[in-house]
Amino acid sequence: MNGVEHRQHNGHHGNPLAHTATNDSSLQYGAFGGQFQPGLYRGPSKQFANPAPLGLSAFALTTFVLSLINMQARGVNEPNLVLAAAFGYGGLVQLCAGMWEMAVGNTFGATALSSYGGFWISFAIILTPGGFGIVTALGGGKSSMFLDSMGFFLMGWFIFTTLLLFCTMRSTVMFFLLFFWLDLAFLLLGVGYLQHSNGAPNSGCIKAGGFFGLLAAFWAWYNAFAGMADSTNSFFTVPVMHFPWSDKGRESRTKVDNSVPRAEATV
Repeated sequence: MNGVEHRQHNGHHGNPLAHTATNDSSLQYGAFGGQFQPGLYRGPSKQFANPAPLGLSAFALTTFVLSLINMQARGVNEPNLVLAAAFGYGGLVQLCAGMWEMAVGNTFGATALSSYGGFWISFAIILTPGGFGIVTALGGGKSSMFLDSMGFFLMGWFIFTTLLLFCTMRSTVMFFLLFFWLDLAFLLLGVGYLQHSNGAPNSGCIKAGGFFGLLAAFWAWYNAFAGMADSTNSFFTVPVMHFPWSDKGRESRTKVDNSVPRAEATV
């Protein structure tokens, strides 16, 4: 039973995927990427919607654009255009979604979405031409000081994403894979900037980081769709695949149908 079915089964109305954290075992629901929640949760009061799909979508689109640029798709190799999305959508909108996750009691969602919203705003500030003078102060975009500094910046986000990845290992496969691909993207991008030569980051690492960034973007959209789609607005929902060692996975394995007599079951 997925998150939508579970909530409808218990007679809740409104947004079937809105939630808050709880310690009340009688009201707990399984971890689900559509809620950006790796642990047990329960639905909040009706006035709260689920902010996770908004934050996931903001992250996905901005990551999608930058990853294509990192891969130099169609010869585009300058990140100037992504700055608008980084400020407005991946930054501001995702930061707001993180604050709303805090309002509904989701510590993980608030920390992750707000932090990545801050990442995109910081990224845009660094690369804004002439606006903040960061690149110029570091000697220009081809200087070793700038390239090493970007490597430090990206490796810090690799460490942070690894911490979040550990928190998803008892949730769902799709939620885990989102952070797994993103972790690899930050690692390869960070290594690419640190292993620079001739005033440019390592192109192989940057392109590989762009590839894993694309995977992270599509997995973020997947989880966003899982958090929005239900029987009221879609003809289908998408599977999220609970890990067998998760609470929901163990619950599924322990269920046994005793309604069929043993003799009939062997026919």
